[in-house]
Amino acid sequence: MLIGIVGKPSVGKSTFFMAATSVPVERSSRPFTTIKPNRAIGYVEVECVDKEFEKQCNPRTGFCVNARRFVPVELLDVAGLVPGAHEGKGLGNKFLDDLRQADILINVVDASGSTNEVGESVPKGSYDPCNDVRFLEQELDFWIKGILDNNWNKLQREARLVKKKNEEILTEQFSGLGMTKDIIARVLKELKLDEKNMNDWSEEERLALCKKIRHIGKPIIIAANKCDLSTGWDNYQRLKKEFPEYLVIACSAEAEITLKGAAKATLIEYVPGDKEFKITGQVNDAQKSALDIMKAVCDKYEGTGIQKCLNSAVFDFLHYIAIFPGGGNLVDAQGRTLPDCFLLPNTTTALDFAFKLHSDIGKGFIKAIDYKTKQAVGKDHPLKHRDVIEIVFKKP
Repeated sequence: MLIGIVGKPSVGKSTFFMAATSVPVERSSRPFTTIKPNRAIGYVEVECVDKEFEKQCNPRTGFCVNARRFVPVELLDVAGLVPGAHEGKGLGNKFLDDLRQADILINVVDASGSTNEVGESVPKGSYDPCNDVRFLEQELDFWIKGILDNNWNKLQREARLVKKKNEEILTEQFSGLGMTKDIIARVLKELKLDEKNMNDWSEEERLALCKKIRHIGKPIIIAANKCDLSTGWDNYQRLKKEFPEYLVIACSAEAEITLKGAAKATLIEYVPGDKEFKITGQVNDAQKSALDIMKAVCDKYEGTGIQKCLNSAVFDFLHYIAIFPGGGNLVDAQGRTLPDCFLLPNTTTALDFAFKLHSDIGKGFIKAIDYKTKQAVGKDHPLKHRDVIEIVFKKP
């Protein structure tokens, strides 16, 4: 699973990335500060199972606070996108090729309206951030269409000579975007292109296909960043009204960075995603004033929005589930309690999980045991969110 952080230059993409991962990256209002993509680990929140077994977990990766388990996910911050990227403008081709790997996109938009279409500073509220949502859709659509057009003659020839079905040909073409045969077949049927000879497809039909593929293969969440600025709230409301088909989340990446920094300095108690924090250390007047501003942001927007974006991406859009390995007394050889938590597709079976743990475990699979109910289940048993599963297997 890979979450792509996208948007035009200077909207706070790298700030969002830093807020989500705590990894320092170069930040600037200068367009194209980010040239090479940044990769780092962020975390999504899962209700830990340790409280159900009256134990205190010790995660191997991530962390846990009061039965709130934060599980690692990978984030990708790519170069800023400008209109005409699919034609090579800005760093468009590089940007779009980097995005090929991402399973879902978080489109960081400057909700304050203080950056124009190419990322240059303009007076607050003078630019309509709705434009940025539309142009990202358009660039992705035409990027995918470019992939199709570059191979169109070959695909037509293949359809004519090999006598393959349309979905078989296009599945091979778009497998790199995560498109399965079932998805392609569904899209073709919806567009009434499943039985139509590819030689007879119009430009409009090809573009409609690419739009559908983008919608399914690259789902988008809108992070309305800089909502804490004076013009942010009204534009956030406009974005929600203009794009009801999207999840639009009010965000302040700067506020999240500030709160995480204060927590690291032991000035406050703060858990990512919380709507409030508690001052626990000695703060001076300037720090108290800054924290008062952070409190106002969290009160108005119910948090900074960063954690909400990540959680929504993984659980609401990609529909992943969290599975904990069971067995013994839930303690590994190093003495760690419930050390691991795996994020897996919601179609995962007991056998899939066994192979995820190790290929030898999958090959030697005998049965799985639901650690909560103590019931034995077979290899095809579908797993549920927060299951604790022990695998019984024959050693090779």
